[in-house]
Parts: sequence; C-alpha cells; structure tokens
Amino acid sequence: MLTLRPAVPADAAQILQFIRDLAEYEREPEAAVATEADILKHAFTEHPLVKVTMADWDGQPAGFALWFLNFSTWEGKPGIYLEDLFVRPAFRGKGIGKALLQHLAAIAVKEGWSRFVWQVLDWNTPAIEFYEAQGARIMTPWLTCRMDGEALVRYGTGADQGAGD
Repeated sequence: MLTLRPAVPADAAQILQFIRDLAEYEREPEAAVATEADILKHAFTEHPLVKVTMADWDGQPAGFALWFLNFSTWEGKPGIYLEDLFVRPAFRGKGIGKALLQHLAAIAVKEGWSRFVWQVLDWNTPAIEFYEAQGARIMTPWLTCRMDGEALVRYGTGADQGAGD
C-alpha cells in the first residue's frame, strides 16, 4: 500500500502542491512563493541542492519529505536536514510520516552520517508529541537564526556597515 521513492522531475508540480499545503497548515500560505521551475532547478539537476522522497499510497500521492545535507564540524560528518515533511490529511494515521522519518534515518545510518535534524513550530503540539515518540529530542536552548528579505540584501551588500561587530 505504501511506496517510498525518490522524486522524479514529473513530480515537481505535486511537490509544489505539497509545499503549498504545508504552508497553509503552518498558517503562512502567502509565504510559499516557490515555483515549479524552482523545484526543477534545485532538485533535478546534475548537482541537486535538495532531495525529495515521495510517499505514494495505493498509487496516489500521499506525502513527501524534502531534505538536504548539512555538516557537523564537531563530528566531521554530514547529516540530513529535513526541510519539509508533509502527509495529506486524508492519508494521516497510516504510518506514512513515521515511514518517511525512518527512511531518512536509515539513509543516514547506511551512509555513516551523524545526524538527522529538523524543526517544528512551537505551537504544533501533535507534531512535537509525534516526533518525541519517535525518539527525537527538542533541542533547547538552541534558537534558530535567520536572515532573509531586505535584511539579507542590506547585509549582503554592505548597506548595514557600522551596525556593530
């Protein structure tokens, strides 16, 4: 019933739909501005920046995991960073999310990588409880830092010179 497989270019539109559905669930639909061309460019080139694992249930697209490699300088090894995990509501409760997580963990183990990391919104109690039940630790007191939009442009172009060390 469940099939996990690497995504192919023909999946780009479905991947984009999963991303939009996830953004809707996470209460930020306007933030999902990626295009099908972006997915094709970054996931299906000779040197892809991201990998996508598709979950099909009885031949129907049920969910996906979009991930890429990160690197631990302290351990000197790569790991997996899970950017997005999404299972369509009609397919939840069938073990698909767990299967996707286990699949990625198995890749990390097989490759000898040291970590499998992702983020969860602090209000998403069902997801937090699910992840903890799978053995994940919530990494407090670590906080995510992000620079994007105009702040990134200003900083990257030197327009914020003199803003402190």
